[in-house]
Amino acid sequence: MGHQLTLSQLPQRIISLVPSQTELLFDLGLGDRIVGLTKFCIHPKEQVKGKTIVGGTKNFKLDVIEQLQPDLIIGNKEENYKEGIEQLQQQYPVWMSDIYTLEDSLEMMQLIGEITGTGTETRAHQLTQTIRSGFEQLQLPAQQPIKTAYFIWRNPYMAVGGNNFIDNILQHCGFINAFADLERYPEISTELLQQINPQLILLSSEPYPFSEKHIAEFQALCPLATIKVVDGEMFSWYGSRLTLAPEYLQGLIEEVQAAASASL
Repeated sequence: MGHQLTLSQLPQRIISLVPSQTELLFDLGLGDRIVGLTKFCIHPKEQVKGKTIVGGTKNFKLDVIEQLQPDLIIGNKEENYKEGIEQLQQQYPVWMSDIYTLEDSLEMMQLIGEITGTGTETRAHQLTQTIRSGFEQLQLPAQQPIKTAYFIWRNPYMAVGGNNFIDNILQHCGFINAFADLERYPEISTELLQQINPQLILLSSEPYPFSEKHIAEFQALCPLATIKVVDGEMFSWYGSRLTLAPEYLQGLIEEVQAAASASL
């Protein structure tokens, strides 16, 4: 993003503005150095409780941040808002990630390890190796890539388009994004959904809390589609939660394959 960051010493007072990166910091053993996080930073549950809330990912409480006197703020280009980040950059060292792929997330973890300490760098390397190995061992669907629509919002319907992290994770599962040629998070009409006619529809648990009760309305639109409610964290959290993703995604792949076989 064209912004160079120089630290004179290892950071001791860190604020994280991104939930998935907050969890990563804790898993790297930096819990005692984290002084602030957002209201959406919910993992690890017990450890985030005692930390100061500095607002949301799109609206920072600048006065609270000033009181915390951070020597490093960690954010993300997509999840945070430009004006707020630029304002923070005028006063504090702000390190930003920009994540589109699994590889981007692994690089981010390694870089955060490097800027926070030698021991942290070693832990980050171990973490990335575990995640990489897990994804390499995924057993993909035997059939051709499954045309998939991944929904993140309702009223209006919004899905995942191309060129983003969730789209990349879908590819790692052997699913092909039905809306990959559209903008990153397009609004989808019922007419377009029926026209595209995906084989698989995934309803994410976040940011909209899709649940089993929503399956029927999508089934009415696409009677032949397999429809699943999925854990959005497994598709969109690009920090250390990725250690849990391969097992979860493998289970989903097998469920989808079983449903496809049953419909033949």
